[in-house]
Amino acid sequence: MCGNGDHRLKPTTAAYRTIPCLVDRSGLNIYRDRMNVDLTPDQRALVKRAIESGRFSHEEEAVQEALALWEERERRQVEILAALDEAEASLARGEGRPITEDSMRALAEDIKQRGRTRLAAERPASR
Repeated sequence: MCGNGDHRLKPTTAAYRTIPCLVDRSGLNIYRDRMNVDLTPDQRALVKRAIESGRFSHEEEAVQEALALWEERERRQVEILAALDEAEASLARGEGRPITEDSMRALAEDIKQRGRTRLAAERPASR
């Protein structure tokens, strides 16, 4: 669990270990806030193995990597949801296409034809 100040949830078991880490919250790679991150024993072992293998030098680096991956996943999720919203709006405006066996065959033929045309254009002229 991550926490900050008195709002941090504290586990009821000693199985967690708190790792102090610096978290870049400015987007400018300037470390301003200090947080405590409580890891489960399995998470601690994972971080320890990563440090021992040379993947990370410090526990903080592992936490920063995890946060960066989380941020990227959240960003992608927002993009996907926005694309779904746009698709739904497009369908609501009547801009969708019905998908049938015939429409899929026609699409496949169109793609094949465009591919053949592209290959023909890329071939060197015969001598």
